[in-house]
Amino acid sequence: MTLFGDPTIWLPIAFATLMGVSILIYVVLDGYDLGVGVLFPFATPDDKDRMIASIGPFWDANETWLVLAVGLLLVAFPWAHGVILTAFYMPVALMLLGLILRGVAFEFRAKAPASHKPWWNGAFFAGSLMTALCQGFMLGLYIMGLEWTWPNVAFAVLTAICLTTGYAFIGSAWLMIKTEGTLQQKAVAWARRGQWGVLAGIAAVSLASPLVSPRIFDKWFAVPEVFILAPLPIVSIALLGVIWMSLRHLPDAADRWTWIPFVATMFLFALAFAGLAYSFYPYVVPERLTIYEAASAPESLFVILIGALVVLPMIAGYTVLAYTTFRGKAADLRYD
Repeated sequence: MTLFGDPTIWLPIAFATLMGVSILIYVVLDGYDLGVGVLFPFATPDDKDRMIASIGPFWDANETWLVLAVGLLLVAFPWAHGVILTAFYMPVALMLLGLILRGVAFEFRAKAPASHKPWWNGAFFAGSLMTALCQGFMLGLYIMGLEWTWPNVAFAVLTAICLTTGYAFIGSAWLMIKTEGTLQQKAVAWARRGQWGVLAGIAAVSLASPLVSPRIFDKWFAVPEVFILAPLPIVSIALLGVIWMSLRHLPDAADRWTWIPFVATMFLFALAFAGLAYSFYPYVVPERLTIYEAASAPESLFVILIGALVVLPMIAGYTVLAYTTFRGKAADLRYD
């Protein structure tokens, strides 16, 4: 029986791919608007209004990808969903609290009296910071096998800080595209400082992943795999070089090249995600459950796949529509 003829093989792979793509799109898209919130303490009140305007039309569409990823995990890999969310009970609860806090603050700050606006700005920053830190903590603990030990928690704290810095960096890159003048110059300065956090985070995850499991170590450093995978770190280093060089020459007077750091960071995140996916395949719960063991029955997966293939184009279309309709520099965000 061929690989694509056996539904117990290709259906789990299809759902793992859909879930992985959804997570990657979420990390890039919601990552930048979380990063904009994390940068709030460094901005003036007028800057904060324009920063909110730069993400206002998009943040709902961005968070839809997280809902899709978690939904796919629940229906396609219910055993893994139970194990992962049990291990992440506290950080998930804090992340949801952060998402609620920043969502409420986003809406209320636009209508609040001037004297109350700083409080809502603080709530938006706090919600963004909580969400980013929790996601980074969960990433680190997942890499370490979901085990709550002091060394694992210490590594998770490191990844939480690095991912938050990475979100702030891509948020700065987004502001370079969507703003102009003084705020754009500030965004370039923020990105110049934040790029080193991105480098530290990628280095930490890349070094830790092969060390937590002999299986992953062999997948990375056995021959010929080590030569086949060599382009991943080489291209990643090249992208970091492109980001560094572009930031040295930004902002440019013609405003033609401000998109380079954002696009380069998107590819950098994609390469890092590809490395993680390769490292942990076929496990969905590290070293405990494979995607085949955790998957629902093939009959259920096939029905769910039909639904996913209907929903996915709608979410993608909604996202594309939002970004094409509100392209260009951010304007004032108004509700009246």
